[in-house]
Amino acid sequence: MPAEVYNANPTVFATAKSSKSSSVSHSLWMDDLDTLAGDGDEDEVEVIDSDEIFDHIRYISDPEHPLSLEQLAVVSAPQIGVRGNNVLVEFTPTVPHCGASTLIGLSIRVRLMRTLPHRFKVDIRVKPGSHQSETALNKQLNDKERVAAALENNALLAVVEQCLSTVGQKH
Repeated sequence: MPAEVYNANPTVFATAKSSKSSSVSHSLWMDDLDTLAGDGDEDEVEVIDSDEIFDHIRYISDPEHPLSLEQLAVVSAPQIGVRGNNVLVEFTPTVPHCGASTLIGLSIRVRLMRTLPHRFKVDIRVKPGSHQSETALNKQLNDKERVAAALENNALLAVVEQCLSTVGQKH
């Protein structure tokens, strides 16, 4: 958790039921899911929709609070778009000056990198008008070199892993 709390008293929202029943256990690693799924037709392309993307990211923990991104209304299904192999995820920080927005976006990116097939191109963006540094934040979250550099930083990676540790647990 960051030393400074940017939103000490966030509004907590009710969560929706999962859009898909899950008979396969959740894993942070795509290879584990492939092993659990068994031997299928290798040429078959799985169709992934916005509800499935939402299910992958809804239980990520906020870096500042012991609440999920869904509970804080940072992510929601309508903020996700899938068009072919392109995924757009918009998220809404809890306050316009949220300093944890970069960590939230990075956590979403890492979660989707680990769970989606490599054919997908993922764009992570702050909802327009929801953050005072929207342009800079969007540029940072979608720059491969900046993301790679952030993930090489052990302190940042530890925070991201902490945020992802609650994925698969229902709140």
